[in-house]
Amino acid sequence: MQTNEARIQRLAVSVCTELRLARREICQDAVRLFEKDVVSAWVRSVLRPAEICGLLVGARCGHWDILSDWNVTLPSTPKPPVVPPAPPPPGAPTSRLLFLTDLHWDQAYAPGSDPACKDPLCCRGGRAQGPPHAGAGYWGEYSKCDLPLHTIENLLQHLGRGPPFQRAYWTGDLPAHDVWQQSRADQLRALRTLSALLHKHLAPLPVYPAVGNHEAAPVNGFPPPYVHGNQSSAWLYGAMAEAWEGWLPPEALETLRVGGFYTLRLQPGLRLVSLNMNFCSEANFWLLINATDPAGQLQWLVGVLQAAEGQQEKVHIIGHIPPAHCLRSWSWNYYRIVNRFEGTIAAQFFGHTHVDEFEMFYDEETLSRPVSVAFVAPSVTTYINLNPGYRVYQLDGNYPGSSHMVLDHETFILNLTEANAPGAEPRWQRLYRARQAYGLPSVFPADWDELLRRFQADERLFQHFWFLFHKGHPPREPCREACKAALLCALRSGRSADPSLCRALRPRLPFAHVQALWRQRRLC
Repeated sequence: MQTNEARIQRLAVSVCTELRLARREICQDAVRLFEKDVVSAWVRSVLRPAEICGLLVGARCGHWDILSDWNVTLPSTPKPPVVPPAPPPPGAPTSRLLFLTDLHWDQAYAPGSDPACKDPLCCRGGRAQGPPHAGAGYWGEYSKCDLPLHTIENLLQHLGRGPPFQRAYWTGDLPAHDVWQQSRADQLRALRTLSALLHKHLAPLPVYPAVGNHEAAPVNGFPPPYVHGNQSSAWLYGAMAEAWEGWLPPEALETLRVGGFYTLRLQPGLRLVSLNMNFCSEANFWLLINATDPAGQLQWLVGVLQAAEGQQEKVHIIGHIPPAHCLRSWSWNYYRIVNRFEGTIAAQFFGHTHVDEFEMFYDEETLSRPVSVAFVAPSVTTYINLNPGYRVYQLDGNYPGSSHMVLDHETFILNLTEANAPGAEPRWQRLYRARQAYGLPSVFPADWDELLRRFQADERLFQHFWFLFHKGHPPREPCREACKAALLCALRSGRSADPSLCRALRPRLPFAHVQALWRQRRLC
């Protein structure tokens, strides 16, 4: 007689196979890897089976609504008067910020292997069919492939030889996308190896990390701190604290060990907050238990921002998953926080999507005045069909009264067609500079809002954005009416599942259709 666990395993494998999520062997491996933790979260959950299936698989499996309203408590202290951002005075110093995200090191990457396999991740075994040049390139490949370690190390060597940076932000996703077969040992090897490489090639540059969704084993599995024992995340957070103790002070390491988030003062007048965005993720199955402000992170953020406001500090926020990709209640609460502290939050930096984009925040009263922008930088990895890339931000520098806001940014890529050519050496090159590429007077929130309007009216400008969005290697199909409506809606939406944010764009398609198209490109 089968146990309940065996029945669940068989059902999950069948669903995975029938929905063609992967071939049966991969479905079986994935179910075995996820089963224990998912069942543990399930038995503690108050959700019905159909709701859980809708959460894990999507609307085609069942209806899931975890949108029960909850609210963080904002301070009773009145919000300071809004002061519109202004360019720094002539001759004011600037600083350069290195931003790395989504490295995705594939420990099994094999040059010459099959880049067109049927598995979720390729370039890792089995010779390619066809002519010799058909196999995976030495430096990477335009396909469902992550990166070999030598490409990542080449990038870090290049950065170490280049113009100096003041600091670096590094927003997670270190392991590859072979999520059906990863162990804790695999994840820790990626964490320790890549952290050591950053120390080696970037020192003495301080690096400030954030936790990605791929660091866990199984992927996306981040239990809240009240889950103890072997199923807790202590194994991961503790290893991060060890790997990063050369970059972070003791008080930051303390909250990192508990919940994967931290704050620290970067310099007088500027504070950093690193959020664990896995506590907002709809893919985090541990939120089946309770999705109300997991780990109390948002309420903690309110306290940090209130203290910073009182001390006249500006704040940079970094995280992995962008806010509009979060569960609705979490996302809407974060939006409220950004509105309340718009005068304190100087910049927001995220990754996760692998492409080059941004998310707008508007005042809650009218949804028309831009108050902030979340910069979403492209990935180092090629997954899927991309050039490797990284981002450099130019910031208002260190002087009394500095805004510490972003003044411009540059995106750099490794053109794989050139790098993989016989006899070629890898050449990291600038793809574009934001102000120059889009004709922007500055890169404040109002400038990005105006750019969205220009995208609507100027098809050539939008298609240029589409090219840069994919790091200079766009899909063959152009982004036309439906695709464009979905993408512009996503860019205008700093909070999830809110059709009112798209109304200003007057899309011809219903919001549900626009949202469905937007979700189709979420691969990470």
